[in-house]
Formats: sequence, C-alpha cells, structure tokens
Amino acid sequence: MLVRLILFFLLILFLGRAVWRLLVGVVEGASGARTGRTGVPRQGARMVRDPVCGTFVVQSRALSADSRGEVAWFCSEDCRRKWRAIKG
Repeated sequence: MLVRLILFFLLILFLGRAVWRLLVGVVEGASGARTGRTGVPRQGARMVRDPVCGTFVVQSRALSADSRGEVAWFCSEDCRRKWRAIKG
C-alpha cells in the first residue's frame, strides 16, 4: 500500500512538472519573451548559405572566411576547412 502511495505521488509530481513546463513554454511563445536559451532566431534575421554543404545559417551565428576578397559563411568548422582546402 505504501509503495502504491509513493508511486502515485511521483506520478502526480511528474505530471505537474510537465504541465507547468508546457504552460511556461506557451506563455514565452505568446509573449515573445526570451529566457537566454538559444533557439529560433528573431524574424527577419539575415541568412547566409554555406558554399560547401548548402545549409542556410543565421549570419550572426555563422563562421566566416576570406579568400582574395571573397567572404564566405559556414555552418561548421569542418565546412570552413574544406572550403579553405579547395580555395588554397
């Protein structure tokens, strides 16, 4: 009987936490509030295309490299290394 009571209490605790996190997420999404987490960029953020893999990246988060006056933006250090190897 005591084990069932403890399990029931834990179930209520986990369900309560899940509902609370859902409500906080809905309120943050509706109000546009940011809690310091990295997530979806603001609307209208400039996107750039990685010339190696073709991925679109928010420019403020992208890595860049310059070769003979040409600036390129990359999604990862690996793509930047590959591009530098090709460009010489």
